[in-house]
Amino acid sequence: MTGPTELAERFGTPSYVYDLDRVAAARDDLFAALPDEVEVFYAAKANPHPEVLRELRRGGARGCRAEISSVGELDAALRAGFPGDRILYTGPGKTTGELTEALTRGVRLFSTESYGDLCRVGETALELGLTADCLIRVNNATGAAATSIRMTGVPSQFGFDSETLPGLAAALREVPGTSIAGLHFFPLSNAKDEDSLVAEFRHTVATAAALQDALGVTFRFLDIGGGFAAPYAVQGERPVYGGLRDALAETLDEHFPGWRDGAPRIACESGRYLVADSGTLLTSVVNVKDSRDTRYLVLDAGINTFGGMSGLGRILPVSVEPHESVGADGTPASLAGPLCTPGDLLGRNVPLPELAPGDLLTVPNAGAYGPTASLLMFLGRPAPAEIVVRGDTLVSVSRIRHTRTYDHGQAL
Repeated sequence: MTGPTELAERFGTPSYVYDLDRVAAARDDLFAALPDEVEVFYAAKANPHPEVLRELRRGGARGCRAEISSVGELDAALRAGFPGDRILYTGPGKTTGELTEALTRGVRLFSTESYGDLCRVGETALELGLTADCLIRVNNATGAAATSIRMTGVPSQFGFDSETLPGLAAALREVPGTSIAGLHFFPLSNAKDEDSLVAEFRHTVATAAALQDALGVTFRFLDIGGGFAAPYAVQGERPVYGGLRDALAETLDEHFPGWRDGAPRIACESGRYLVADSGTLLTSVVNVKDSRDTRYLVLDAGINTFGGMSGLGRILPVSVEPHESVGADGTPASLAGPLCTPGDLLGRNVPLPELAPGDLLTVPNAGAYGPTASLLMFLGRPAPAEIVVRGDTLVSVSRIRHTRTYDHGQAL
């Protein structure tokens, strides 16, 4: 049996449980929502667990490619079986060392965020006797969708400002060691609804067509980004996008009539949508405390375990539910973690039954931005176990090791 209680008793808490059947279902739902010719990049930052990466790679022509932004993610993707030519390397701070490792390990497609970034990719490729295919990431001046997180239209370290690209056209085409393959957009995250998502994709495709003319380059590849929504640590279901497939095909037919034959190849990208509902966080009550009319449940999972990118100021509200009914309706409680900081709170005034030390709670939709987005090093507490299942079958159990080694007395 691989139920929460059995897993918690066997492997302890806090623990994450990832169900590969749910990962596969999300992958298949996303591909079904897109035209057959559209490829999908999985943003490894959402959850770089090797079993999760392997599951997303599977599916033949309907398996994901990998989008990475570090040599750590590169290593994880390669170990999961992604060949270098199925990987897109992104990020605004790619160093010469990182680029050298990526190129020597087979990566050929890079998203470039600025002219300096493009030149660094080219210089590194030239040193290795190679040519890098480069996407110009676009920071579009305008957008179309309602979203919780907009990634475009403001000053940013990400992407070329769209209004400057026509004036840079000649310089971009002439950077040695590079070939301009196309454009990369990522205008938003977590679109409000399907209409908003469709509107943003339409706007992106129209902008890309105009920029192809302005740059004087025939695009071979166009990454139009994502924005696919999924609940994060709250109750809810992944949306199913019933109208996206036809709407996207229609706008691509209008602006890039050769896209069905790969001129250009079209890709989307997703992180949270593909993995969020595969994960459940198991955590136990350590202590119950009342303080000035506020009840605190102290848990063994805090922002060190489930930070929600807390260092980026993006802690999202967490909805915790008891795994088992443990009593009648109780007093709403604030959910505190075990860290020595008042910021270690996973929720305030959460309605829960009466709970006692040792009771097990579960946090749903916790498969994205879990351990690797948390403050794992803070206070040196053990990392949570990561338990991978496929339905009722246990696949693997692992734990991130975060140790520090000091060398004393070495001359500088």
